Amino acid sequence: MGEALASAKFQPDRRSRVTWLTKDALLGVSAVGAWALAAISAIALEDVGDWSETRHYAIGTAVIAALLLAALSGGRWWPGVREKVIHKSPWLIVSGLLLTLWELAAAKLGWVPQPFFPPPQALVEVFVWEWQEVGKHLLASLRLVVVGAIVGAAVGFVIGVSIGWSTHIGYWAHPVLRFIGPLPSTALLPVVFFIFPSSYGASIFLIALAAGFPVAILSWSGVANVDKAYYDVARTQGLSTWGLIFKVAIPAALPNVFVGLFMALGAAFSALMVAELVGVKAGLGFYIQWSQGWASYANVWATVLILALVCSSSITILFKFRDRLLSWQKGLVKW
Repeated sequence: MGEALASAKFQPDRRSRVTWLTKDALLGVSAVGAWALAAISAIALEDVGDWSETRHYAIGTAVIAALLLAALSGGRWWPGVREKVIHKSPWLIVSGLLLTLWELAAAKLGWVPQPFFPPPQALVEVFVWEWQEVGKHLLASLRLVVVGAIVGAAVGFVIGVSIGWSTHIGYWAHPVLRFIGPLPSTALLPVVFFIFPSSYGASIFLIALAAGFPVAILSWSGVANVDKAYYDVARTQGLSTWGLIFKVAIPAALPNVFVGLFMALGAAFSALMVAELVGVKAGLGFYIQWSQGWASYANVWATVLILALVCSSSITILFKFRDRLLSWQKGLVKW
């Protein structure tokens, strides 16, 4: 009797396990099929160009499909990789199908006007043949945005902490911050380019101004909202005023500061694009404008894709840095 009950209890669990295994296998195979379909769509139908314009894209999508199949088949040797592929399978399926639809609409069936919406292989060709030119403009943009964002964040942090700590500094700085801060930095373009002797310096100032305001506001809010009991406890330990600032106020305000940094990154990249469109002679924004002037829309879309990847990677890196720096606050702050 006991064995029968045990067997009855075991059967639903076994069926559930088989169901989940089947679901995982179906998701994985669908992801492989979606990317294989993207590769087939590039070569199966008659293409506007010849094989030389398609081979890099077709080979690349086929290699991705093969790697996905290898990761699923080698689950015994790479269980972690297989689990990641299964977890990302819905996104992999959608991305593969979107690439197929994009290929059909732009290169095969002519559903979208050319050359404004080039097929995906045209973007791949930009990365293959013009990577040096694109890389040069990418480095120029990174140099501008890194310097501008660091300067703006540092100045904004100092101003925000000063306003949050001292009512006397806040009396003078707060009205100025409220007057200048909400103003888009790009609205100051005529004045900035007149004051600064070079377009590089003007661009750095615009990016710093755009990045500094959110950091200043969130740093000020973080310091101002620190629980007063923390200061009372710290004073009993003999901390001076500077000790209260650096060991109590600033650490307690860091979650707010990082929120300001996330906002500052987006503002910095927006200011970067405007500054490069009207000022500097190198950078992703300049390259977009130059490519559009020559009707090289594949270069335009490839550069936009690079810019999206750079912005996303910057946010990811900042998240990782925040998680490591503020690991001691994970029990107090919801992430």
